Amino acid sequence: MNNYNITKLANGIRIASERIEHVNSFSLGFWFNVGSRDETKDTNGISHLIEHMFFKGTKKRNARMISNEIESLGGYLNAFTSKEHTCFYGRGITRHIEKTFEVLSDMIQNSLFAPKELEKESKVVIDELYDIEDSPEELIFDKFETNLYRGNSLSLPIIGTEENVSKFTQEDLFNYIKKHYSIKNLYIIASGNVDQDKLILLAEKYLNNLELGNGKKRKYFNKKKTNNLFVPKDINQAHLIIGGSTFGYKYKERAVANLITNILGEGSSSRLFQSLRERNGIAYQINSFMNSFYDTSSFGIYFSTNESSLKKAKKIVEREFDKFREKGVSEKELKSAKEYIKGHVQMSLESTSNRMMRMGNSLLYFNKIKTVEESMFEIESVSKEDILNFSQNLLDPQNLSTVLISSKNLII
Repeated sequence: MNNYNITKLANGIRIASERIEHVNSFSLGFWFNVGSRDETKDTNGISHLIEHMFFKGTKKRNARMISNEIESLGGYLNAFTSKEHTCFYGRGITRHIEKTFEVLSDMIQNSLFAPKELEKESKVVIDELYDIEDSPEELIFDKFETNLYRGNSLSLPIIGTEENVSKFTQEDLFNYIKKHYSIKNLYIIASGNVDQDKLILLAEKYLNNLELGNGKKRKYFNKKKTNNLFVPKDINQAHLIIGGSTFGYKYKERAVANLITNILGEGSSSRLFQSLRERNGIAYQINSFMNSFYDTSSFGIYFSTNESSLKKAKKIVEREFDKFREKGVSEKELKSAKEYIKGHVQMSLESTSNRMMRMGNSLLYFNKIKTVEESMFEIESVSKEDILNFSQNLLDPQNLSTVLISSKNLII
């Protein structure tokens, strides 16, 4: 039985909760329907910087007080910025939920963005950017989506650019918040031993200083041919992604793409793990991925290997793609992939934080909370024929491109 409650307040704030009576804790998230996809080239990185700055002091609390007031009660605060959302969240013991709600409300309404703090935090974010630049296994995914989604704001990296981050002013942040961090873009999501009526009362008590704002309008991605990309780095290993775009959250076909992704490269029993690592011993890191947004997903295979083995590894991947398109999958392999995905979904539900995250994504993408049963049904409904037919387009070499990071251009 699902204990979901969804309420839309008179001012437009949406509150959703799931009551789990056998736990003594909660996970609470303040979700804004805004991310790097809503930025321009000139504002790229501002959402991520704002996320950092919300923790750096309000009219009544300095940065230390923000963290200490929650941690001294056994809880914690954190946040993340994605391409389409920003979430500020906390976890704690149920009796302390009002304090967490009040602190989060204070942060999103009364942050000062003091120039000295902004200057310091900009340097922190730039250091974070350098860390990504020094980590090819992270950088390659940014480069892949920048290349894949060129012409659309999805191509913008979440962290932004050094030039932008170093130039943003206090006024820039306030203006951006006024436009995007509004009531109409705010969702309050909670899971655990929580009470919907209490959450409504807390919202009415503490959230009274936000702009009304406007609904979100985004430019959808139109698929286009993507060129290969080489990023030179003085490193020992070669890092490669082969991939393309496919259906996003709003399409039921995403479930088919998800299963193909799993069969190809998720887990040590997957086709590519077995062929690249177990049989040939030429890649330590090998995995598939599907990073989904509302209208599209980035799909691909990532691996790293020594430069002398790169061409052989790439041929093995391409051969597995061809085999997939020619023969599809067996009933046994499909059943195993379905059980793998369903098992991971069900195990994730043992965490109230994961449940809150699942609810938030569901509400923002589908305007409802999809039940676990609905998700399981979508997975179970996929047939061998669906897999075979879908793979013809997904794994067609004409629809794929490569991104390579290495010391020299060995393939592209």
